[in-house]
Amino acid sequence: MRARTVTETQERLPEKPSAPDRSALDRFFDLRGRGTTVAREVRGGLTTFVAMAYLVILIPLIIGDAKDVTGATLNPAQLTTMVALSAGLTTLLMGLVGNAPLAMAAGLGVTPIVVFQAAPHMTWPQAMGLVVLEGVVIVLFALTGIRQLIMDAIPLALKQAIGVGIGAFIALIGLVDAGFVGHHDTASTPVQLGVFGQLVGWPVLVFCAGLVLTLVLFIRKVPGAILIGIVAATVFAVIIDKVAKVDPKTWGAVEPKLPHSVVATPDFGLMFKVDLFGGFGRAGVVTATVVLFTLVLSGFFDAMGTILGVCEEAGMTDEKGRLPGLSRILTVDGFGAIVGGGVNGSANTAVVESAAGVAEGARTGLASVVTGLLLTALIFLTPLAGVVPVGAAAPALVVVGALMMSHSRKIDWADMEIAIPAFLTVVLMPFTYSITVGVAAGVLAYTLLKVARGKFAEIHWLLYPLSLVFVAYFALHPIEEALGIK
Repeated sequence: MRARTVTETQERLPEKPSAPDRSALDRFFDLRGRGTTVAREVRGGLTTFVAMAYLVILIPLIIGDAKDVTGATLNPAQLTTMVALSAGLTTLLMGLVGNAPLAMAAGLGVTPIVVFQAAPHMTWPQAMGLVVLEGVVIVLFALTGIRQLIMDAIPLALKQAIGVGIGAFIALIGLVDAGFVGHHDTASTPVQLGVFGQLVGWPVLVFCAGLVLTLVLFIRKVPGAILIGIVAATVFAVIIDKVAKVDPKTWGAVEPKLPHSVVATPDFGLMFKVDLFGGFGRAGVVTATVVLFTLVLSGFFDAMGTILGVCEEAGMTDEKGRLPGLSRILTVDGFGAIVGGGVNGSANTAVVESAAGVAEGARTGLASVVTGLLLTALIFLTPLAGVVPVGAAAPALVVVGALMMSHSRKIDWADMEIAIPAFLTVVLMPFTYSITVGVAAGVLAYTLLKVARGKFAEIHWLLYPLSLVFVAYFALHPIEEALGIK
């Protein structure tokens, strides 16, 4: 029997359950087979929702603040409805079809590509059309087995390193979002304590208080520790905002202010306003193809890293790092990009905040169903999404990041042919703010070192063409210059 990891909660199931205990939910999601309960799944799904709710506010702000080639902008209210709706529907699909504790939402890795690489060359419908095509390509990869073949070709040590790297990545996201780590133009270092070399501002206090509370509750093995920490930090932030009259800009994308009305009327005006192939005519075939290549690569490997890292943390992988039912999960993930682009909400993908729910005990798709229902409800309750500031959710990301780092013990650090690729995978994810870069560097280093030692038999044949793709990815800027793309 597999040993329990540090992230598994303390609730135990009856060793010999009677037949009546086998409920419909248990049979459908295999709760007992994965060592979980309905209560744990609900708590995990709720925790994931609270940890990722800020994306429903942040993504529309990122897209809504940008202009396309004609100078047009998208309506933030409509964007919020679309982001919430697409996230909810695809997360539900992940739960019911993929049976995995993975939430889906517009990705922070793909969205900047849409905003800064696609929109300047084409209209918003055309840019979102490329997002739909990205999803189609990824779904085809999944249905034909190519995507699973690529994931299975990744060495076990690199899969483990991906989980560790994602842990470091999401911890850094939490620290930066909270203002605990930052950068200023006048600073002599790339990053530092706070923005000016010291901790400043109410959001940092909220983060520190939430982190201390979460750590104490977690170490004392209190069920729901992460969720309690997020809620308590949010309440603390609301009180501070009310009493101290904090400048709203201080909080970042979300101000912890109780809304005047809980219910809002959803605006579906952007749904299906896409132009699938217009971008190739507007921006040119070469430019549109390069953008599509970048979208596919980022969406493919960001999701791959997240799926492997989170599912390994949930204890869903076997001794070789393989994930049962992976093809269904990958198909749903690809379909998420189609849905997201189709409603102008950017490409949906599995989000790293899912690890927060896993840390609370989520092990099956039931948790994703809970998260999906809550996300879908946000189309009517969007004011509530604006209550939890990122500083209140950040402690969860730091704690979960620390837990995921524990997988580093599985890597053979004494073997340099493994240690160096694993190291590059781990450090480049947080250092470059990109899961794709970490995966690419690790695969390239692994292949190069094995070739240098003449150990060709230890290299899966797919790693050779995959390495060439990653070389093209790193050399994309000079390639664009050579092709005359500005």
